[in-house]
Amino acid sequence: MKKSSPLSRSGRFSSGPRQDVAKFTESISFDRRLWRHDLVGSIAHATMLGCIGVLTKAEAKRIVAALEAIGDDIEAGRFTWDESLEDVHMNLEAELTRREPAGAKLHTGRSRNDQVALDMRMWLRDEIVELELELRSLQQALVALGQANDGVVIPGYTHLQRAQPVYFAHHLLAYVEMIERDRERLLDAFSRVNICPLGSGALAGSTLPLDRNQVAAMLGFEDSRGRPVVSQNSMDAVSDRDFAVEFCFVASLLGVHLSRLAEDVILWSSSEFDFIRIADAYTTGSSLMPQKKNPDVAELARGKSGRLVGNLVSLLTLLKGLPMTYNRDLQEDKEPLFDSIDSVRATVRLTAAMLQHTSVNAEACAAAAADPALLATDLADWLVGQKVPFREAHHLVGEVVGLAEKLAKPLDRLTLKELQGVSRKFKAGALEVFELKQALAKRTAIGSTGTKEVKKQLRRWIKRLG
Repeated sequence: MKKSSPLSRSGRFSSGPRQDVAKFTESISFDRRLWRHDLVGSIAHATMLGCIGVLTKAEAKRIVAALEAIGDDIEAGRFTWDESLEDVHMNLEAELTRREPAGAKLHTGRSRNDQVALDMRMWLRDEIVELELELRSLQQALVALGQANDGVVIPGYTHLQRAQPVYFAHHLLAYVEMIERDRERLLDAFSRVNICPLGSGALAGSTLPLDRNQVAAMLGFEDSRGRPVVSQNSMDAVSDRDFAVEFCFVASLLGVHLSRLAEDVILWSSSEFDFIRIADAYTTGSSLMPQKKNPDVAELARGKSGRLVGNLVSLLTLLKGLPMTYNRDLQEDKEPLFDSIDSVRATVRLTAAMLQHTSVNAEACAAAAADPALLATDLADWLVGQKVPFREAHHLVGEVVGLAEKLAKPLDRLTLKELQGVSRKFKAGALEVFELKQALAKRTAIGSTGTKEVKKQLRRWIKRLG
């Protein structure tokens, strides 16, 4: 067995862990991605220790220089990670101490408990910022596709049955609204990620005069007014993973929305619908059937939602039985969180790219939207305009639909005489409701699929998204 570094074991132990125990407990295989944030946190901590006299100014300066040099080596691929040192923190501290003897003083006033909480918060902050920008790009792709096809009408569906006509752009804007809520939730969650836990120690703080506000300010943990934001309870600070759970919830709900969008894309691209054509670069073929063009990007986007929901459940289950404060179980928080970030960001990026390389088959959309049954509700509304109570109007139009089916005629091909055979309340103007463009133009309420309203909403989103 490889000899354990003195950094990884306290004086309490006479030997290192067995090899199988070391393998079971290591986290360096996945937490090394926190290295940049660990170094930045250590630089801030060293600077603060120099300011309060725990380190001399010269020692603090040498430690900071050594940490920056380690970062350069990692960036360049010259750093060797040692699994026997358990985690990212011990790897970096061991290398620091090897290069700079004063590095042995760096861990003064901190624990791996508050150190890892700090690293995760800083890492997640950066990821949230990137994801927010990617969500904007996805919204822009949806709006651009809608704007390029703002005259295209398709059937809207309920229960996956044709219901009423809607503009294709209106359908896409529904997802823009969904994603905007996801973006707002993400930014709201950011405020609870952006709290500095460093200085909490293992669980009880420190007897040293640590300047936690200085560290928080150096690391960007500030509120909207530029005031440092630090955790207010040391026990909560080292055991809190609510910020990770909250992000995984936001990612899960975003994943559900992406899955719904993917399902529509999959249906629309099928031969049965043929509303859209996805570029070859975002589809795959079949190993057996040469004619196939499969919407694999959309299908994987739909599938990734299961991982995101699973990661959320995993974190909630991990936390539900933990006593105060830090427990080694918390090591298991990283892989679900990392996977959620990787999965949701990749899905957002690829979905946006796929939409940017999608075209609309206007003829197929027009043929589907020409179904006069889509305007059956408009016929009921016409009766309401004739002072017929809506429930009665609904019943009468249902009888008309039944008659059309019996006669094997489209609704708009029924004669006025046939309509009046159902009820004398149908007048000559009733059949005018089946003019599609006129029917859409009449939808003037805010948020409706009316011609002017959809154009207004497109303009609104173009302005908002810059």
